[in-house]
Amino acid sequence: MSLRLGPEVRLRSREEFKLVQQQGRRVAAKYMTVLALPNALDRDRLGIIASRRLGGAVVRNRAKRRVREVFRHQQPDESARRGFQPLDIVVIPRRELVTAPFEAVTADFVGALGRLDRARRR
Repeated sequence: MSLRLGPEVRLRSREEFKLVQQQGRRVAAKYMTVLALPNALDRDRLGIIASRRLGGAVVRNRAKRRVREVFRHQQPDESARRGFQPLDIVVIPRRELVTAPFEAVTADFVGALGRLDRARRR
């Protein structure tokens, strides 16, 4: 897998974000809130909402980089092969995510996706 998240793996338009926020399922975790909505594609897609309430530009960018790295490790292009329906995922990070150990953030993300498992089963 590439080190970059290409445009095919990202939510890009405001309409895509709004659709997930309005129709998707929401799960609150310790370091983030995860919203997800099944899509008709062959891979998961990620969108991140990091508002100024999270912190300054440096803090917001660090939070986004960490979330993208966690998502990248979940191999979003293989979800269909594992028997899961691909999702459009929107992550809203919390302040604690920036300073938390990477393993804890990963476990938090995986746990949130596990709670969304009912939406992912085909």
